[in-house]
Amino acid sequence: MIPSVNSSGSRTIGLLAYLYGPGKHEEHTDPHLVASFDGMSPDPGRDPNVTLKDLQQLLDQPVMALAEHARPAKHVWHTSVRADPRDRILSDEEWADIARRIVAATGIDPGDGQSGCRWAAVRHADDHIHIVATLVTEDGHRPDDYRSGARAQAEARLIEKELGLHEVAPGDGTAAQRPTSAERHKAERQGRERTAREELREAVRRAVAGATSEAEFFDRLAGDGLLIRKRVAPCGDLLGYKVALPDDRNKDGEPVFYPGARLAPDLSLPRIRERWSGDAQNNPAPRQEDALPAGPGTPAAARRVTASVAWQAVLVVEQGDDAVAAAHIAAAGEVLDALAKTSAAHTRRELRDAATAFERASRSHVRAVRGHDRALRQAARDLVHGGPALGRGEDGATTAMAIDMLFFLITAAVHWHARKGHAQQAAAARQAAEHLRSAYQQAAAQPLGVLYQRGRRLNRALLQRQTVVLREALPGLAEQILAEPGWYALAATIADAEAAGHDPATLLTDAVERRELGTADSVSDVLVWRMRRMADLPADASEVPANGTTGGQSASRRAALRPAAHGRRRGGEGASGKTR
Repeated sequence: MIPSVNSSGSRTIGLLAYLYGPGKHEEHTDPHLVASFDGMSPDPGRDPNVTLKDLQQLLDQPVMALAEHARPAKHVWHTSVRADPRDRILSDEEWADIARRIVAATGIDPGDGQSGCRWAAVRHADDHIHIVATLVTEDGHRPDDYRSGARAQAEARLIEKELGLHEVAPGDGTAAQRPTSAERHKAERQGRERTAREELREAVRRAVAGATSEAEFFDRLAGDGLLIRKRVAPCGDLLGYKVALPDDRNKDGEPVFYPGARLAPDLSLPRIRERWSGDAQNNPAPRQEDALPAGPGTPAAARRVTASVAWQAVLVVEQGDDAVAAAHIAAAGEVLDALAKTSAAHTRRELRDAATAFERASRSHVRAVRGHDRALRQAARDLVHGGPALGRGEDGATTAMAIDMLFFLITAAVHWHARKGHAQQAAAARQAAEHLRSAYQQAAAQPLGVLYQRGRRLNRALLQRQTVVLREALPGLAEQILAEPGWYALAATIADAEAAGHDPATLLTDAVERRELGTADSVSDVLVWRMRRMADLPADASEVPANGTTGGQSASRRAALRPAAHGRRRGGEGASGKTR
């Protein structure tokens, strides 16, 4: 249940005319009073002998009783209270009780013998009511409505529990602005799945993902077909921007523009600039082992980089300074946006939904210190410049690998937000993780299936040797792994690693030491991706020749990769094996 306290107005009659009217798009049905300050106020919606003027005059009486110079210029208080879409339809009596509790909690009509304001609650839809009040009490004073919005939210949390409604996580003022009722109805009429505001928010997020300059950002916006207006100072400096969808028009046929800050707090031009300036100001020279490959040119290469930097970012979120951790969480949102933008058709919907959900988790009152998140932002940039991935071959397999690592990074963000008491952000990150889990299952099915078949075809002697290696390296997990369907995929990976010149026992031990696996859904799946990434094996096993050799990496290349792989931090299960 979401109460939304609006700024004060000056015309009671104007607000009542809207509440009792048909709405901007005929969305108001059966407007009527459900409660009022005295329980006996006239109802223009149900009594044909009552006019809006009658109700307005009754509500305004305490205001008009004051001397003209003493009347507040803006005396109309207005809030809407909306139920969650998943809630049952409440009765008029339930909405009446909710209205009385909200006006008491906010100080509009506190009760208990205290002087209150006059108010009325109007219902013109199944899922919400509007409360209108005049901000002069019966004894001629201003009500104590300080922080009425926060007080209304607190009361709504109690109401949800008592009525068995969906419990909304308390907010902290960092959420993006919700679409208005008018925007939602407009989207319905136009046959849009989402409102123009939501479409623009996603488009701008994707345009800024990994961008390094204003020119690149605006070029991406234009390339996506958005209309752009820039606000320029007399001296020529760029102050801000607005965007619009080409086919979203007002009644006069003009495009409807939204400033970046009205899409989301971190999409204003000054906040976007912080990402770029932070790269130069706060990022120390990267160590050799942390250096990123220069501009991966293929989707698969970009996804390998994404898997590696996501893996490394987990430690920062788990153990780093709060401001730096917040920057990594924000940058993780950019990576999700870039991955969704370049994903194959069968994973696109889940990845898009993951990115949309995580958008709420990317902001909090912990101000991010940008620059230290350079590796993640570079990964987002590489994904965009690598172009769209195919849903098969190395593209598809490295997509599964990247999603698996990102799943654990997002899960680390869940725990970080939970420790900080960021309820909405933690809930959003959990939702994103579930979408990533679904995307992983879709992306991993084919490449793991290929590995499974290759493992099944290994000759008995080789398979027995891999079993011995597993039991010697992981005595505590070996029997569990051998009982899993994914064991054959892991056996094929062990064979590939050995053919590439690696010690499979060392790889297995190192992979397990990176984090406990006792609660993983599939330990073998987890180890497949860890080993293939650490050993730089092709993620798509169909590229491995029938004789089992990798054939794709030179000895010098493998040697160069080993220190970075074996020196990396302890990691997590990822989407293939959740930890609860």
